[in-house]
Order: sequence, then structure tokens, then C-alpha cells
Amino acid sequence: MQPPKAADASDAEPRPDSPRREPGTDAETLAGSTLAGSGTSQAERVSGDEPLLPARVHRPSDLLRLLIGVLAVVVLFSVAAFAHGTTTGLEEDINKGTGQAPDLVIKLAGLVSSIAVLLVPVAFAIERLIKRDGLRIADGVLAAVLAHGVTLAADLWVAKSASGTIRDALTQPQPGDVVTDPVHGYLAPVIAYMTAVGMARRPRWRVVLWVVLLLDAFAMLVGGYTTPFSIVLTVLIGWTVAYGTLYAVGSPNVRPTGQHLMAGLRHVGFRPVTAMRADDAPDAGDQSDRGRRYLVSLEDGPPLDVTVVDREQQAQGFFYRVWRRLTLRGITQRRSIQSLRQALEQEALLAYAAIAAGANAPKLIATSELGPDAVMLVYEHIGGRTLDALEDAEITDDLVRGAWEQVKALQSRRIAHRRLTGDAILVDRFGTVFVTDLRGGEIAAGDLVLRMDVAQLLTTTGLRVGPERAVSAALAVLGPDAVADCLPLLQPIALSRSTRAQLRRLARERSQREREAVLEASDAAKRARAEGAELSRKGDRKNARKSLRTEKQAEKRAMDDALEEAREEDLLSQIRREVLLIRPQAPVEPVRLERIKPRTLISFIAGAIAAYFLISQVTEADFGAVVEQAEWGWVAAALGFSALSYVAAAMSLLGFVPERVSFGRTVLAQVAGSFVKIVAPAAVGGVALNTRFLQRSGVRPGLAVASVGASQLFGLGCHILLLGAFGYLTGTEKTPSSLTPSRTVIAGLLTVAVLVLVVTAIPFLRKFVVTRVRSLFAGVVPRMLDVVQRPQKLLTGIGGMLLLTGVFVMCLDASVRAFSGPDTPHLSYASIAVVFLAGNALGSAAPTPGGMGAVEGALTLGLIAVGLPKEVAAPAVLLFRLMTLWLPVLPGWLCFNHLTRKGQL
Repeated sequence: MQPPKAADASDAEPRPDSPRREPGTDAETLAGSTLAGSGTSQAERVSGDEPLLPARVHRPSDLLRLLIGVLAVVVLFSVAAFAHGTTTGLEEDINKGTGQAPDLVIKLAGLVSSIAVLLVPVAFAIERLIKRDGLRIADGVLAAVLAHGVTLAADLWVAKSASGTIRDALTQPQPGDVVTDPVHGYLAPVIAYMTAVGMARRPRWRVVLWVVLLLDAFAMLVGGYTTPFSIVLTVLIGWTVAYGTLYAVGSPNVRPTGQHLMAGLRHVGFRPVTAMRADDAPDAGDQSDRGRRYLVSLEDGPPLDVTVVDREQQAQGFFYRVWRRLTLRGITQRRSIQSLRQALEQEALLAYAAIAAGANAPKLIATSELGPDAVMLVYEHIGGRTLDALEDAEITDDLVRGAWEQVKALQSRRIAHRRLTGDAILVDRFGTVFVTDLRGGEIAAGDLVLRMDVAQLLTTTGLRVGPERAVSAALAVLGPDAVADCLPLLQPIALSRSTRAQLRRLARERSQREREAVLEASDAAKRARAEGAELSRKGDRKNARKSLRTEKQAEKRAMDDALEEAREEDLLSQIRREVLLIRPQAPVEPVRLERIKPRTLISFIAGAIAAYFLISQVTEADFGAVVEQAEWGWVAAALGFSALSYVAAAMSLLGFVPERVSFGRTVLAQVAGSFVKIVAPAAVGGVALNTRFLQRSGVRPGLAVASVGASQLFGLGCHILLLGAFGYLTGTEKTPSSLTPSRTVIAGLLTVAVLVLVVTAIPFLRKFVVTRVRSLFAGVVPRMLDVVQRPQKLLTGIGGMLLLTGVFVMCLDASVRAFSGPDTPHLSYASIAVVFLAGNALGSAAPTPGGMGAVEGALTLGLIAVGLPKEVAAPAVLLFRLMTLWLPVLPGWLCFNHLTRKGQL
């Protein structure tokens, strides 16, 4: 290629079909300054195929600032609630320091700030309107209105519901037994307005803004009209509401277009003629921040490949990168927040390093900024197609080996690519393989990251050419040792997001094929059984029953054989098998890469929140006096009811299992579930254990899942009906003649109805719910038809569910009676049943093991709501949870080990 020539003097005007731009942006300033110095008549052209950029965008950076602001408000309230001594001391120190200020200074500061806090926003609005930027003013007004509403809500909450320590930290007493507002009603809207209109991004206006805010805060503090925490809370509310508004309505789009790209290329010495978008579809997944790509033709010389990266694309995938950085151990992640210059330097460094290592990579020939919000990288044009764009027949063994040759060259210099997906492997028209998308790479990479690259490329090529050819090509280039070393990294967590999505799709397809094979075998066996039953009618009844039993056993064997024949290994298992044929002694135990799992983090957060509310209720109870007055007869009764619940649980499960299963072992399995609930959420651990137990007891996997699903479905319906019935009875206890339900029940039913309408009206939510329910209860209806044919089984299942609810209600009632004194109001069984059913529903929905924290808090608040004193409700709930959750843990562990040794789990 000839070296780029000096900038040609040519003028250009934007095409009529180019997207509308916000006036006054920095990108336009660059384009205008570049084009102003040109004077020829040749006009630059941007392809009309370029998608129009939206006028507004939802910036991830605004969402991040919103979350930071919410977190800061929560921290502020926590400090005000628990660090009363610190807040009091801070106020005293500030009062002493400001008390020495001259009165003239105080009055002058108050006068100037009160005037400026109104004039500055108006002046900025006039300046924006003159520059025809009225949309920003509209955003600021909306943010100010919302901030005013949040301010009123915060003032009301602090005055009516907040603790005394929070109220003392945010208010100052005034003459006449009144206090100051916790949040300044005029200052928070002003801050929200200034932030939303972008004053903080303009240096001169930013200085004026901070001077006004500091003067106002000084005047308010010295005059005794506010507190330091109130000032901070006011600023946080205004700041948070502003960025929440900007994220909701969107910010004006200042991303550079093709016209600005053409101007930027001329600025660095090229003569562009046309620029055409090379990627019309929006990027997704782990490629969402790779930038917009253009194919640029020049007046003379070969075309160029240009990548434009702006701040919006830099922020794409921020939360995913933060999560990976927190959860993965031993893997270096690039910084979650990276400036444009850092991104530019990283990609340039990796491009030069890859070529120096001998790999085929696009040659970087120029870089430049496109104003303060974007950068561009100019590469020599390669052409060709990506691996994903090639047909299966076009992917030869030589091509796959060529991809491995590039990885070998990179790893010879300790360069990790980190994104070896099909989009990152480019094949030109001569069949030469190139590696692209080096932005996420790493130099001087560790062994673990290099092995992850090998595992990723094995999976990428295995998805296209199969495991045998993929492993064969890798062995031919890297050798057996290097390929075998990657086996512990051959796990989904070590792969890219797009690859994991492909593997999940293949897993769903395999499950569907297995299900279809089993259903075909079942239909064939049923037809054979129907023919056998027709023939057996001509014989005696004894032989008919024996023949029917034999046919059922044959049907079960046929379905098991069909499932075994249809079962397929997943791709990663096939790759491991192929590698182990060469290196049988290679380690295959997966390396633990996850530092923390999502469920663990959610459980910790939910448990901490629930524990806070529980402790706040329990700390005020005098347990010493309560325990001394406890009636141990009722404690023993609570223990008996807790033990009886396992028999009821076994009945409720076996009632939906037509096959013969030992009742005694089922009871032991329910006791073992008490141990499992401690290490798994309540709604997950029991289902998994019962499904496993039924499978080990001879029930086919699909039927075991269907039986547990039918039991859960009936249990859900029974739970809702009992909650409604007992809630109705609770509302009619005081006025039995009118039979009027309580307002709480009516409000609850209306809330449920509104939620159902919302879910059914929104397509995304409707599809989400239907998919989850369908996957959860797949096969339940055919299973229920089998159960209905045996009324005794169905009666056992429904009776077990009613008995299970009844014994838990009796256990909670006994726990309440154990700590009730002569003056304690008596609660009806209907009230206790409503409290238990509501608390159990919350416990099942909570992600914490056994519903810890959520159940205790819900039961305590429920008992207090129905009239039980707090001093009795707290210990009663703790006794109930001790009997139903904690005491059964040791017997559950013993039963779990016993059933495991017997092969029942």
C-alpha cells in the first residue's frame, strides 16, 4: 500500500438521509473544523446502508451512577441509624466551627446563594435555548419534578416511620416544637436539574454550580436550618434522580457518524471516498463492545477497515465484566471501567504484538481520536468471511489447522486472545486464516488463561466440524500435552457467553430428542398393551392380570431402552473422550474457577436483610423472663406435631406416584430433606431430593419429575385455596352475621389480579412465565391422568397435603401457647393458619436455604399484626423454627447418609 498522502482540500455536506445530530456536539466541532479548511468540489460519500443512529440512547454509565447513588443513600441512612454518637459529634464540631463566622459573612452568603440558586439554572436554560438545545432543558425540568416528589416522600417517611436516630441526624429542632425538613425541598430539584442538563460537564458552569452549592450549605448550616447529613442526602437524591431520569428517557446521542469518520480520516492524512458499515446488525453478548466497523475506499490505494469505538460501547457489558471479575478466581480480567485512550492503547499494543509473534492479524496503520467521546483504529483491509459465515462444507481440515497455527504463534509469546469465537477467526479469499478482535486480549498471560484459549478454540471448532476433527487438528499443531492440559478448563464457565449460549441450545435439542424417543416407545408399548388386553378378554381374569403386569414391565423396559439409545453426550464430554484416547492419564477434574456463585451471593444478601429485620424484632424481647414462664407441655406438643409433619409429607408425595414405593423409606427421605433444606433454598432442595429418591426407587426419570411436579402443582393450589379460605374466615370472626371478608384479603386478591393482568398484558413477561411453568410441570397432565384412575392414591395425596398444613398450624399454635400468659390474647386457628400460610409462601420464594430470615420475619410480623404481643410472638416463632428447621437437621443428616449408603439417594 502507498503511504497516506496529505489531506486533500475538499468540502463535504451531510447527506439528507444521515441521522439528525444534536447541535453543538464535540464530534461535529471536529468535523466542521476539518471540513472548513478544505476547498475542492469533490464530496465525500457515506453509504446509505449505514443504520440511522437513534436520537437518544440509554447509557449504561447513567444506570451505574443511579445504582451508586442508591447505594450511597442506603449507606447514609445506615450510618445515621447505627452511628448516633458519630453523627452527634460531627454536628457539634461543625456548629462550633461555624459559630465563629462573622454575622455579615453569614448573611451575605445566604443572600448570594438564595439568589444564585435560582438565577444560575435560568441562565443556563437561556444559554441552551439560544443554541437550540431545548431537549436538555426538558430533561432537566422532568428530573427536577421527580426530585421534588422524592423529596416529599423522604420527608414524610422520616417524619412518620424512621427511627429516632435517623430523625435526629437529618433534622434540627426549631422554636415552637417543630423541626427542619430532612431534605431541602428546593435544593434537591435544582441539583437534579443541573445534573440532567449537563452543567457538570462544562468547566465554567461547573465552577459556578459548586460555588452556589457550597455557599448555600454554609448558610444553612451556620443558621441552624439543616444538618450535615441532610445536606449530603439532598445532594444524593438530586444526583440519583437526575441520572435515573436520564437513563429512563435516554440521553441525546453524540456518537460519531460516518461523516465524522470521513473527517477524522482526512485529519490523519487519508483521502476517503466512501465509508460503508461492515456490520449492520447490532453486536451482542461478549462482542458488544468491539466497536462499529466501516469499509472505507480511498481515492488511490486499497480500501481500509476502520473500527470506531465510543464511550457507549465502552460501557457495554460493564456489569457482566464486574461480575466475572468478582466471581472468577485466578483469571485476570481487563478493567471494568476503561477510558477510551486506554482501550485504544491496549488494542494497538495487542495488534503490534500479535504480528511480531508471527500470527496473521490485521495490520494497524493509524489511530486517532474523534473528539473526546470516540476513537478510531485504521487497519489494512483483509476481506474474506468469518468462521461463523462459512458453510460447513467450506471448513476444511487445513482451515482448522490454520486457526490452531495462529493460536500457537500467539501463545509462543504468551499472548492470550480471550475471545476465540467464530467471529474472531477470519478467512480471506486465498484460505489464509487471520485472528481479529484482539481488544479483549492480554500480553504476558498466565498458564491458566492460555489454557482457556485452547479450551475455547476446541469448543468453537467442535461446534462446526465435530469433536473428532477439532481434536485432531489441535493435536497436529499443539501436540497432545498442550491439548490434554486444557481438559480441566473445558467447562462452560471458562467459555465465552456466545459459546455458552450455543451449548445450552444444543442441550435443549438433545433433551427434546430424548423426550420424543421415550414418548414414541411409550406409545408403542401402550398400543401393544391395548392389543394384549383385547386378546386377554377372551381368557380368564387371572391370566389377564398376570399378562397386564408383564406388559407394564415390558413397557417400562422399552422406555428405559429407548432413553438409553437416545441419550447423547454433550460436546464437551465428546471432546474430553477424544483427548483421553491419546492421553488416558490426562487430568480431567475441572479446575474450580468460580470464587462465588450467584445463588450464594443472593442468599447472603437476602439473609442479611432478613436477619436485620428479625434482630430488630427480637432484641426488644426479654427472653429470660419468657423462658422462665414457658409451659413445657406445649413445647412437647410442638415437637410431636413437627414429627408428624414428615408422615404427612410422605403421604402427599406418594399420593401422586402410581408405582409401588416403600412408605417407610419415603418418610426417611422427607426427614433427610430437613438436612438438604439447610444447604439449598426451600423450593429447590426438597424437589431435587424427592425426584432423586423416586428415581432410585424404580420410577423412570421422566415420571419421577412428573410426579414431583404434580405434587407441587396440587400443593400450590391447595395452599392458595386454604389461604383464601382462612383469610375469609379471619375477616368474618368479628362479624359472623355479615360474612364480610377482611379488607386485607380483598386487597391481597386485588393485588394478585392486577399482577396477573400485568403479566398477561406484557408479551415478554407472559412468555417468561409460560416458559418457566411449562418446563416445571412438563409431563404433569399425563401423570395426573394415571393418578386419577386410582382414587385411593389421589385421596392419599390430597389428604397428606391437608394434614401437612394442619400439623404445621398446630405446631405454630402450640409454640404460641407455650409462651402465652394469662393476659395474652387468644388467637383463633384461622388467624394462625393465615399467618403460617403467608410466611411459608414467602419462605418458598426466598432464595435463602430453608427460607431463613424471610420466614422468621414474616411469621413474627404476621403474629403481631393479628394481635399477639411482640414479647410473645418473637420467642414463639423461634420455637416453631427450632422444631421444624433446626432440630431435624441431625436426624436428617443421619437419614441422608443411610439412604445414600442404601443406594436410595
